[in-house]
Amino acid sequence: MSAYTYDVVVRGGTVATASDVFVADIGIRDGKIVQLGLDLMPGRREVDASGRVVTPGGVDAHCHLDQPSPPPVRMADDFDSGTLSAVCGGTTTVIPFAAQQKGASLEAAVQDYHQRADGKAHVDYAFHLIVSDPTDTVLTNELPDLIQRGYTSFKVYMTYDDLKLDDGQILDVLDIAKRHGAIAMVHAENSDCIEWLTKRLEASGMTAPRFHAHSRPMLVEREATHRAMALSELIDVPILIVHVSGREAIEQIRWGRAHGLNIFAETCPQYLFLTAEDLGIDDSYVGAKCVCSPPPRDKANQQVIWDGLKDGLFTVFSSDHAPYKFDGSEGKHPNGQQVAFRHIPNGIPGIETRMALLYSEGVLSGRISLEKFVELTATGPAKTYGLHPRKGAICIGADADLVIWDERDLVITNSALHHQVDYTPYEGMKLKAWPGCTLLRGELMWDGKSFVGPRHGGQFLPAGRPSILPRAARDTSPAHPHSLSTKPLEFP
Repeated sequence: MSAYTYDVVVRGGTVATASDVFVADIGIRDGKIVQLGLDLMPGRREVDASGRVVTPGGVDAHCHLDQPSPPPVRMADDFDSGTLSAVCGGTTTVIPFAAQQKGASLEAAVQDYHQRADGKAHVDYAFHLIVSDPTDTVLTNELPDLIQRGYTSFKVYMTYDDLKLDDGQILDVLDIAKRHGAIAMVHAENSDCIEWLTKRLEASGMTAPRFHAHSRPMLVEREATHRAMALSELIDVPILIVHVSGREAIEQIRWGRAHGLNIFAETCPQYLFLTAEDLGIDDSYVGAKCVCSPPPRDKANQQVIWDGLKDGLFTVFSSDHAPYKFDGSEGKHPNGQQVAFRHIPNGIPGIETRMALLYSEGVLSGRISLEKFVELTATGPAKTYGLHPRKGAICIGADADLVIWDERDLVITNSALHHQVDYTPYEGMKLKAWPGCTLLRGELMWDGKSFVGPRHGGQFLPAGRPSILPRAARDTSPAHPHSLSTKPLEFP
């Protein structure tokens, strides 16, 4: 019998949850938090956190790892390098996407993604689904079955030719979400407007990376956000609008909530720390590094995003890590060439910098509270996607996923990061903090300087029912008060 009460004690830290901040010891046994208190008995290992803040390990609920792309393009990070980068930045759970290919089954996408992840991940992980081909078989059999097996969130696109669904298809998918207790994520941009603008820009010779932002003005996000909300209202089911970039989409979400709609929202670091100027102020191709969709907006828009983080508009703060190298033929230079903006692979890296950016520039700069930081980076995502309270919490019974923060001055350099991308869009940015210690289920993974944990010990997590969904029975819940009928429509 062990002479120690605990395997690990994290001692004397300022513990932050989504609701409280207090000084406590954290007792850990068998990878779980089993005690919070003062002057706990010794552990087999002791971690001194006195004078430092302790938060739950981050939950990055929107990232792309080893996701298939049309050749020759290929993501730079697989589950090995991507999750290594995550844990060194304080993230202990990731939720990337198993993407269905048109003409293929959703089940095949899930099995393929498990093969890509098994035995490679350094942190725990769940999967979102991407539904790109909602056939009768997918809607009737595959999607309901996968939801029951722990894949309780899925994403639909309103843009990109190989991914987008029309409104009728989106309604079909939302109906499945309502009937089976899942949450739908929506990439909200008007595809036809983007194509119309893109063709006219190309006809005028305006193809440099900076014109990517011109092809996707805020109004295309505004219109699609409003339309997505209307579709969710028709079905009477919550949705989450992903990577909200700007004021106009935010205004739509505020309008929807004021009218009683159950709309949730996510944003990302690029909309706080980048602007359209990062895509280039001339025709230089270096702006390709920051091509993502929706694109970053202007400087004034950053404050609108900060306001939304502070006042509760946003539930989730994710990286939307989409890792493509700048140099070489597999990334931002397809086939080794500079290409028109429509052909530049969309996405930027950010899985390792997400937590520190928001802690430094949000908490330590006085823009958001410590509790709000925890809510946005850990607790909110875990609740939204059915992983709470196992993940995203510091409470009895939760996994002992913890970050102990070092508050110190540093400068972001790509050479210090652990992803396989050859740049970071935040190069040279001065921060005031970085994770000084990351624990995954009680195991020390990152000591502030090096990865020191057991390799490839990440576990797959079947997700439960998202806790943001209504508790009422799925098919008998009251109709939305603004619906045309006083009771939900009944269909066979």
